[in-house]
Amino acid sequence: MVVLVVIYAAFVIWLVLLGRRSDARALATFIPDCIALVTRLARDPRVPRFRKLLLLALVGYLALPFDLVPDFIPIAGQLDDALVVALVLRSLVRSGGEDLIRELWSGPEQSLAVILRLASVRASATSSTSLPPPTNNNVR
Repeated sequence: MVVLVVIYAAFVIWLVLLGRRSDARALATFIPDCIALVTRLARDPRVPRFRKLLLLALVGYLALPFDLVPDFIPIAGQLDDALVVALVLRSLVRSGGEDLIRELWSGPEQSLAVILRLASVRASATSSTSLPPPTNNNVR
């Protein structure tokens, strides 16, 4: 865990040294912004009870010292955590919560785009865009 924190801090410092302060800020505040988002979603009365239970299960899973894939296994150990987070976010967004996530997000827009990408939502300047229905060109 300490190694991950050191690597995380090294990336932030590296971005600052490269003159990319906004990217460094986004990276440095990403995890605290995610924690704030989960807390706000759990407290928001517009979030259905089942989705709040998913958030609670997510927090519990991330807090457990053991995972599906142990964290001491490089890359794969953290990948399963990211996958579980993405699945819960996808569930929240697909149940009509993209606007709510945008409203409750306190971090930079580029970090929000990462969150929405994780949840498989196309990040755009306007949050209420709709995709045209799929066309089936094989029908004769």
